[in-house]
Amino acid sequence: MIRKTLLLFFIPCLMVPFTVTADEVVATSEAHSHGGLVAGRPDSHAPIGVMGDHAHNAGEFMLSYRYMFMDMRENRSGTSSQGRGDVLNAFMVAPLDMTMEMHMFGGMYAPTDEITIMGMIPYLRKSMNHQTRMGAKFHTDTDGLGDIKLSALLRPLKLSGPHSLHFNAGLSLPTGSIDERDDTPAMRNARLPYPMQLGSGTFDLMPGLTYQGQAEKVSWGAQTIETFRIGRNNNGYRLGDQYSLTAWGAYRFLSWLSGSLRVEALKWGNIRGAFRSLNPMMVPTADPDRRAGERIDLLFGVNIWVPDGTLKGNRIALEAGFPVYEKLDGPQLSTSWRMTVGWQFSW
Repeated sequence: MIRKTLLLFFIPCLMVPFTVTADEVVATSEAHSHGGLVAGRPDSHAPIGVMGDHAHNAGEFMLSYRYMFMDMRENRSGTSSQGRGDVLNAFMVAPLDMTMEMHMFGGMYAPTDEITIMGMIPYLRKSMNHQTRMGAKFHTDTDGLGDIKLSALLRPLKLSGPHSLHFNAGLSLPTGSIDERDDTPAMRNARLPYPMQLGSGTFDLMPGLTYQGQAEKVSWGAQTIETFRIGRNNNGYRLGDQYSLTAWGAYRFLSWLSGSLRVEALKWGNIRGAFRSLNPMMVPTADPDRRAGERIDLLFGVNIWVPDGTLKGNRIALEAGFPVYEKLDGPQLSTSWRMTVGWQFSW
């Protein structure tokens, strides 16, 4: 799957028209700007891993697709790794590794210059390998629709110069399943622990703030998005709140190509309540008091914007990175690396 996704990313790169002149780029840039930012350049959008980073002018649309992959390996408690034997001394089952894939389909529309409406529909696939205390290994899978997210990007103020600031007002809908099951050595069609579920089961508020700035060859930005869970879901629990802060810088190498460096800090809490059919003594992923953590990721990205030709207006991007700091209320599986590949088209 990863190889196919990377192939789909690089093929359009070879089709970019390399003969565009600087005058053509400037003309396009002057014709389209978003809140003081020049839109006709590869770094006018944030790295592809940042959502809700830019607003649109009245009447503009944008469609997008993102493929996200995350790989988790080894167990960690605090900042220290825990071996398989350490986990099995305390639990009957130890998680070995986990992968998460997400296909995210998005759309944006600006009814006015001050308001941009955004919707995102995720499809997830999660996979986890385990080992029992007796040495047996087994595998569980889930896949399906995740929680749909709706947002409004609000620009009440227009900053002078090449700067933009907007508020993110998001709402996550409980469309993802929290009743996923699979076969385990202990039981057929067993209810799976919290990380293997596809949604939160609650309505979640997602407020935030996003800033971007530009110069001739460089651009930069920062964003904070929080996730606050409302009430408890039908299974008697709610996921922990999450806080994120990210900042990035980008350099425009060519009129159609830019590279980026981004740092993201994440912090999330333990689960409140519990689902009664999950035994927290069986496996650490079933313990609601072992889900919190904090992490700092370093990510590298490439943005490609097509200014002319048959693919005019298309943007393709890749971002990948890894944690430079991680502290978990464990044992929990540690993030090894993650990647986002995406496509955007606006008109």
